Amino acid sequence: MNIPIYDGNPLWNRNATAFGFYDNDIEFQVDSIKVAKFVTTRLGYPLMDVELQTSSIFTAFEEAITMYGNELYAYLIRENVLDLTGLPYENINLNEVIVQPNFETIIRLSEQYGEEAGVGGNVTWYKGFVPLTSSVQDYDLKTWAKQQDITGSIEIKRVFYQEPIPASARYLAPFDGFGFGGVAAAGLMGMGGFGGSMGFLMMPLNYDMQIIQSIEMNQMVRLSNYSFEIHNNVIRIFPIPGPYDVSGVGDITEDINGSCNCGNLWFEYILRDERIESSLICAEDRVTNVSNMPYQNPVYALINSVGRQWIFEMTLAICKEILGYVRGKYSTVPIPNADMTLNQADLLAAATAEKTALLERLRAYFDENSRASLLERKVREADAVLKELDQVPRVIYIG
Repeated sequence: MNIPIYDGNPLWNRNATAFGFYDNDIEFQVDSIKVAKFVTTRLGYPLMDVELQTSSIFTAFEEAITMYGNELYAYLIRENVLDLTGLPYENINLNEVIVQPNFETIIRLSEQYGEEAGVGGNVTWYKGFVPLTSSVQDYDLKTWAKQQDITGSIEIKRVFYQEPIPASARYLAPFDGFGFGGVAAAGLMGMGGFGGSMGFLMMPLNYDMQIIQSIEMNQMVRLSNYSFEIHNNVIRIFPIPGPYDVSGVGDITEDINGSCNCGNLWFEYILRDERIESSLICAEDRVTNVSNMPYQNPVYALINSVGRQWIFEMTLAICKEILGYVRGKYSTVPIPNADMTLNQADLLAAATAEKTALLERLRAYFDENSRASLLERKVREADAVLKELDQVPRVIYIG
């Protein structure tokens, strides 16, 4: 079969490219002819035959443009992935918009910290209680969860078990002669006295906090402290509930067995399964990862001269690769009285090296223009300007 090869007269053919991504672009059609002449000339035409067809060159040109777009948009995705994740992708073409940085994904990533601190997050906190019984110090929360028909494990986040009367109310009432509100005599006796109707002394707020902390530490160390411990699903409370309980959470009553009902121990908890499930956000119509970010193939007419030169060189490298495979079908060609050795190995080696170098050059160019690199460059420029200004004499003018 006699298949025609390049004859030096390339003609545009709309069906010549493999995918037709850019066939409707007039500039692509015009440059396709020019690229065909450029490539074949670099490969030795007309002094040497180039065993390619114009459709092969046009397809290589299309591939080079697509590779340029892939590298460009892969860089933009890396640059903006935090800002684009969660974006509705329907009817959006990111080629035509400027991505404005935002904190949505960063906040979403940090919500779990607020969740653990009890000041945010997206996991529901539930309330529950266990009845306190006289002389019973340990309460099994696993047993309690089964009684409440709770499946899975729970995690206690907060226990409402503390002394019912805070230090500020017990010792620092406005008119009791101590701390906040003492009369003038209290001040004379060295017990404070800053408040009330007979004497007033404004103290710094940190002083009030130190008094409260001092009183509460005294009660914790020297008195029976209201506290609790949780080990292996068992909560142990201190002091041991009994008729002397002054928690104020309920009336102290005794049942027929003489045991004392000392009120309820309230707590807040979460379902641990919900914490795991909260990490999954249903996003059927939104960007979830780098594979569905709505970037399209570039518009060739909008690519500047820097990008087009890279595309021309990549097209040449691809054509060298194709030509190398074509000439590799026969390593030698018999001619009268001799054999002609084809340069398949040279073409493939050169094509591989050029494609690698071009990709590295393009990626380095994009990295130099990343947001971080540009900010660093601005900082260096500002430092240089300040150093330059330091050389300017500072003259004192006396008017």
